[in-house]
Amino acid sequence: MIRKATVKDGEKIFNILQTFAIQGVLLPRSLNNIYENIRDFFVYEENGEIVGIGSLHVFWEDLAEIKSLAILPQHQNKGIGKKIVKHCLKEAKQLGVEKVFALTYLPEFFQKLGFEIVDKSEFPQKVWTECIHCVKFNDCKEIPVMIRIK
Repeated sequence: MIRKATVKDGEKIFNILQTFAIQGVLLPRSLNNIYENIRDFFVYEENGEIVGIGSLHVFWEDLAEIKSLAILPQHQNKGIGKKIVKHCLKEAKQLGVEKVFALTYLPEFFQKLGFEIVDKSEFPQKVWTECIHCVKFNDCKEIPVMIRIK
């Protein structure tokens, strides 16, 4: 089941993200940042346990980003990530957003869902508000992907 996150989910979201941040596959987010952006998050539950998360963050009237997509290792390869992304895209469409992007180390996952690899210059709002403060800014290996909402 996918649902909007609540403040009670904050610490679990943080712990899931930390698991992947420690491995270097996701950028770390503070607990404070998670609470500040809790309305962006979706959680996927199985048997009352949060096993997957993802968020949709709006940057501009026509641009949003899928961020912090993470599925606990024992629950991967079950289509949970795909369901969360589709949920994010559905919300983007409801909000009237025209383009959704993600920065990822796994572009193939997003390409299977209709995203295309693009240049980061497509997202100046992201680069100059968030990326500029990242420790990996000068050596970023994330690949930008984007999909247009119809």
